[in-house]
Amino acid sequence: MAYLVSVTPRAERDLGLLYEQISAQHSEAARKWYLGLKKRILSLENHPNRCRVILAKSQLRQLLYGHRPNVYRIIYRVLERPRRVEVLHIRHGARREPRPSDLS
Repeated sequence: MAYLVSVTPRAERDLGLLYEQISAQHSEAARKWYLGLKKRILSLENHPNRCRVILAKSQLRQLLYGHRPNVYRIIYRVLERPRRVEVLHIRHGARREPRPSDLS
């Protein structure tokens, strides 16, 4: 059974800023990359526990997207009941590991 993928308001803001930063509205290649990122996020509905835990205490996981040097971290949490994945934050991979306070 698939998980429902929900994107928090913060992650929505992250996506919007990223869309603007890469000028996806003006570049077909950037738009394709951005749509690939969204597709990767939606892939979490199947086997969301496949990615590594980054903050053991809170069971936050990260899914990586892109190629070096432009790798992005999709930070999320899996809720077994009611079988939901919450995407919390999207950030460039070169940034430090997030702290719990970064995600609240």
